[in-house]
Amino acid sequence: MQLARVAGTLVATRKDEGLSGLSFRVLEVLGVDGRKSGGYVVAVDGVGAGVGEVVLYATGSSARQTTATRDRPCDAVIMAIVDSWEVGGEEVYRKTPAGGEWAS
Repeated sequence: MQLARVAGTLVATRKDEGLSGLSFRVLEVLGVDGRKSGGYVVAVDGVGAGVGEVVLYATGSSARQTTATRDRPCDAVIMAIVDSWEVGGEEVYRKTPAGGEWAS
């Protein structure tokens, strides 16, 4: 699993039948310190994540193991919305009602 921030939504009106009914999000990949680590990923949204939220996502064959994506042609899936995380005993991030707050 990896960390990312939802940067946007992707809409594809023409797609493989196996992807019908799924929502897609554009994810900006984050490091464990909460900083952008470079790169973007398009992922199926299995949990209803919104723009700006920090999420956990999986790629590869693991992406096809969730209820929403089982046996579907996808390579990345959002599987959790992050409430908080800490590294070395220090809080890096905590979700707030406004969408998130990064520790300084």
